[in-house]
Amino acid sequence: MLLLLPPSETKVQGGTGRSLLLGALSFPELTRVRSRVLSALAELSADPEAAARALKLGPKGLGEIAVNRAVRRSATVPAIDRYTGVLYDALDAATLSTSARAFAAEHLVIQSALFGPVGALDPIPGYRLSHSTSLPGVRLTQTWAGPAGAALSAAGGLVVDLRSEGYAALGPLGEPSHSVYVRVVSVDGDGRRRALNHFNKKTKGLFARALVESGVVLESVDELTAWSEGAGFVLTPGAEPGEWDLLVPEAASAPATGAR
Repeated sequence: MLLLLPPSETKVQGGTGRSLLLGALSFPELTRVRSRVLSALAELSADPEAAARALKLGPKGLGEIAVNRAVRRSATVPAIDRYTGVLYDALDAATLSTSARAFAAEHLVIQSALFGPVGALDPIPGYRLSHSTSLPGVRLTQTWAGPAGAALSAAGGLVVDLRSEGYAALGPLGEPSHSVYVRVVSVDGDGRRRALNHFNKKTKGLFARALVESGVVLESVDELTAWSEGAGFVLTPGAEPGEWDLLVPEAASAPATGAR
């Protein structure tokens, strides 16, 4: 079983681990592609003006270019601890038990634009790159889709895909019967559903945390839906084959009255 998460634009900087070692990352068959994307990022970072445009950086974000220049030699931390933001705040990896982190190491994968799919405890440095960034000579979707999709599909077992569409395109999966693409939607009293943004990320983080903490290896969609119900989540078939809706009551997703 694999649980796939998107990365986040915001990340913890620094680290205590040794510098990047591509061979230490999960899915070693992707090492050549990783090296190619890293080289393209280094080429982009050599031109600060071009890098600022490509990465959509404002004046306060220009330091990210230096972070990218140092990506091969800077310190690392486990991937699950590198990312921050709404989803990862809800996942709250720092408070997971030792057994939950061990389960995550086996079953949780994060889809990076720079490194492709990486394991939860893979040591990675800080960087700035999104799935939509244009790199010199590299189109990320075309570069990653075939190799990363093949690597993920070859892992076998059920795949629970919580990635956003942009990151799912970097590693498309095979038969829907072996994967579940989860969308978070709110539902009102009349049963109408709508996509969410902030609560999409938060709910995915809570769902991922619950699954990692459970330590249960799910082998089928039926087992996933049964587990979800027992864990307090509502998972129902979506509009397309292989898509499932993770429902959030509309009242729970509405901002508090008078919130600032």
